[in-house]
Amino acid sequence: MLYDVRLELHYDYKASVHGDRHLVRVSPVSIPRVQRVIAASLSFEPRPEQETSFTDYFGNLVTTIAYSGYHDHLDVRLSARVQVEDFIGPADLSPSVAGLKDELRALWSVAPDSPQHFLAASPRVPLDPAIAAYAQVSIADTPSVRAAAMDLALRIHRDFSYDKEATKVDTGPVEAFALKRGVCQDFAHVMIAGLRGAGIPAAYVSGFLRTIPPKGQPRLEGSDAMHAWVRVWCGQHAGWVEFDPTNAMMAGPDHITIGHGRDYSDVSPIVGVLRTSGGHSAKQSVDVVRVE
Repeated sequence: MLYDVRLELHYDYKASVHGDRHLVRVSPVSIPRVQRVIAASLSFEPRPEQETSFTDYFGNLVTTIAYSGYHDHLDVRLSARVQVEDFIGPADLSPSVAGLKDELRALWSVAPDSPQHFLAASPRVPLDPAIAAYAQVSIADTPSVRAAAMDLALRIHRDFSYDKEATKVDTGPVEAFALKRGVCQDFAHVMIAGLRGAGIPAAYVSGFLRTIPPKGQPRLEGSDAMHAWVRVWCGQHAGWVEFDPTNAMMAGPDHITIGHGRDYSDVSPIVGVLRTSGGHSAKQSVDVVRVE
């Protein structure tokens, strides 16, 4: 599948800001056998006085920008063409949860893709007993790690309501779990917390999702949004497998990856510091178009 992706992030500041520095993670990356970035362009308005790029520990592309002068807005624009492989995974080769724990005990690695990084609590994902108990139902009813992860994704989709007004960007999974409402970030964090509570490594994935309108209805420009889903380590033979609890499915050719980390804090689109005396408003527009 070939896609053209356009992203715009717009921030209006109530008072002029200055001395700001930001880390921006919005550019997709090439991943062997998953996706290939053919071309990508990232621009900012106003133009930064300093701009550099680097690859972080988990392999995500990070752009740093800095300003010393005053400005009252910030626009981030991404344009990219990405080819996503239409890959059909093999049969379920994952072990039972008990077998997975045996494999983890024998695996001692600090490489970026090591499952050891994704077992413990992280800044945005605590290990919560109630969420762990919720996940345990899926584990008890299934024979393998992959089946348990799929069952948990399906249950979250069934039991939770998608509600943009219920949570905020800093809402934690414990609160979202109590509400049984939220957005893709909340669903992913709840699934991660549940799996880690059972000893299953799970990571947060940030990216884009091509949405398909109902039959007979026109596609809305800019209706797509940045999306989040979950990577689950399903053992040494199956490796990392990705699940989308928001849409009750395994991630597929309509999912375009920006990067992954322990939780949202590792791959948030933009973070930083600035000097100002007021708040700000933000708008996001994402357009994912399949190229025939």
